[in-house]
Amino acid sequence: MTTDEVLAGVGPRLRQMRKDREVTLAALSETTGISVSTLSRLESGLRKPSLELLLPIARAHQVALDELVGTPSAGDPRVRSKPIVMGGRTHWPLTRQPGGLQAYKVLEPKRRQEPDPRTHEGYEWLYVLSGKLRLVLGEHDVVLTAGEAAEFDTRVPHWFGSTGEGPVEFLSLFGPQGERMHVRARPKRA
Repeated sequence: MTTDEVLAGVGPRLRQMRKDREVTLAALSETTGISVSTLSRLESGLRKPSLELLLPIARAHQVALDELVGTPSAGDPRVRSKPIVMGGRTHWPLTRQPGGLQAYKVLEPKRRQEPDPRTHEGYEWLYVLSGKLRLVLGEHDVVLTAGEAAEFDTRVPHWFGSTGEGPVEFLSLFGPQGERMHVRARPKRA
């Protein structure tokens, strides 16, 4: 495929992605800082895509630049990611694309924590590989052991972590909106 053919496919791909996400040109313009007319010309193929235009659009849609350009996947399908430590937990990303379904292998160290339920858009699925995982979901407080799974709407206040008896290793999958920032479900007491 020639460069011109790749670039010619960008506009329709941008339009389809925006429509699939039910985002207006005005909303995308506000998020990216790119004028509505420029976005419209990009989508119709009247403006050639550039990195300066595609990078903010990719960020707004939370997708990799490759997804906008439509480059064919090539090579090794294995995901080779570095662990990320957040809040004492170690996360190994199991997916490469920043948008859509996200999967992580998570290691929670042995520790006792006071549950602090939070909410966010999306849907989450947990599967315990080893140890015991405490899940507080709404009014439920359960312990999952190796081989057990849980799934839930993340708009329900939830928290999960170690029972304090030992470390727990689990898989976490969440839907397209799951990567959004957590918001407190209730204010902390002073």
